[in-house]
Amino acid sequence: MVDAAGLLSVGERRRLSNRLVDVEKRSKHQFVVVTVKSLGGHDIAEYGSNLGNFWGIGRQCENDGILLIVAPTERKVRIEVGKGLEAKLTDEEAATIIRNEILPRFKEGKYPEGIAAGSEAIIREITQ
Repeated sequence: MVDAAGLLSVGERRRLSNRLVDVEKRSKHQFVVVTVKSLGGHDIAEYGSNLGNFWGIGRQCENDGILLIVAPTERKVRIEVGKGLEAKLTDEEAATIIRNEILPRFKEGKYPEGIAAGSEAIIREITQ
């Protein structure tokens, strides 16, 4: 969990970080949530893919990492899914999570709630 945009309180970051560590221990899939101040003019898909590869999210041999990236300045959100998890979390399912769980809360200015709801929906998909 990296909250460079400062959207979460210390307690919210701690709870989410603990939840993500627990999920990784149980499922072996690494799931990282990151907020950024700005995408620096980059497309969010390119930014997310490059960040996931640079950080080495997921097991290299399985390519099973997931990145939830939030860029509030550009009003963008994306779920980047490693190829090894695409059967459990398809692009369509990721879009549904964004549309139904994350964006309604973001539109109300409730970033912590949107991040939490989206994260839990992703966790449900990758751990079933």
